[in-house]
Amino acid sequence: MKLNEIIKVLEQFAPLQLQESYDNAGLITGNPEMEIKAAMLTLDSTEEVIDEAIANNCNLIIAHHPIVFNGLKKINGKNYVERTIIKAIKNDIAIYAAHTNLDNVRTGVNKIIADKLGLINTKILSPKKNLLKKLYTFVPGEHAEVVRNALFSAGAGHIGNYSECSFNAEGFGTFNAGEGTNPHVGSHGIRHREEEMKVEVILPLWNEKQIVKALIDSHPYEEVAYDIVQLDNFYQDVGAGLIGELPVAFDEINFLQHIQLTMQTPMIRHTNFLNKKITRVAVCGGAGSFLLNDAINSGAQAFITADYKYHQFFDAEGKVLICDIGHYESEQFTPLIFAQLLNEYLPTFATLFSKTNSNPIKYFH
Repeated sequence: MKLNEIIKVLEQFAPLQLQESYDNAGLITGNPEMEIKAAMLTLDSTEEVIDEAIANNCNLIIAHHPIVFNGLKKINGKNYVERTIIKAIKNDIAIYAAHTNLDNVRTGVNKIIADKLGLINTKILSPKKNLLKKLYTFVPGEHAEVVRNALFSAGAGHIGNYSECSFNAEGFGTFNAGEGTNPHVGSHGIRHREEEMKVEVILPLWNEKQIVKALIDSHPYEEVAYDIVQLDNFYQDVGAGLIGELPVAFDEINFLQHIQLTMQTPMIRHTNFLNKKITRVAVCGGAGSFLLNDAINSGAQAFITADYKYHQFFDAEGKVLICDIGHYESEQFTPLIFAQLLNEYLPTFATLFSKTNSNPIKYFH
């Protein structure tokens, strides 16, 4: 299996354009054209995980956290990041990371947390803006269906849980075919009037190139007229955190026990109990304190995340139960996403889960 085939599957699910500006998701080491024998799936690509991959004949590691997060000016083995990179390169092991781009898709990291907790009716807690565009094109009426189908197949026309969405208006266009042209209709040197359909579709910015290509390939005109405009809308399928509902209400003690059992965490740091039933829960894998106001405004009685600092707990102000379950614990099931994706789209490709517990935090009981 070529590495670029595997990357294509991962990035169709979690496009790199969805990562935060500070992030370093994507291919860390390796050549996209290299042949991959098997992949090791992990939360962190540490030295120990590299050794495990070598022992299991895996020449690809797919991780959630990028081993190279900040820029490297030298690679001489003075710290664990440099040693990991050196060992991976020496052993011809590719490292790929899907980080905040996987956090930001609706069916990514936070969805697997929600599923573990049994949340239903989930939606993005803090949707992102400026990720959508609208394409307008003009096509002869008898060819409109062909063009629409091509646009839909390329990824246009999705609005929430609806697909194949478009708006169509009839009108007419005019043109005068000049010398050297090969018009689909009309004659050289004579203004032509053609009954046309204006077709409008929404598209995500990361699919723009393939959608425009599908338009041009399917359109009968030699010169295709189209406009693309940026939209300011919130994209409800992309953003930080998730909010969902519990099928049954929990009191606070039982809710913490439920978290501890389902998320396999040895310790939960939490704010004062509010003596409320827990029915609505916000979640964010990893460091999610920036979403506290979103969690409160969403009506959540509890907010599950990690990496809360002492003074940040005060910010709850008796409005929500903050539950800090630990960074590793909140994201430990992320490799399951990689496995499900690859098993669905590349069913003959071999994947192994890392057995290394890469959590740098230990608990004394």
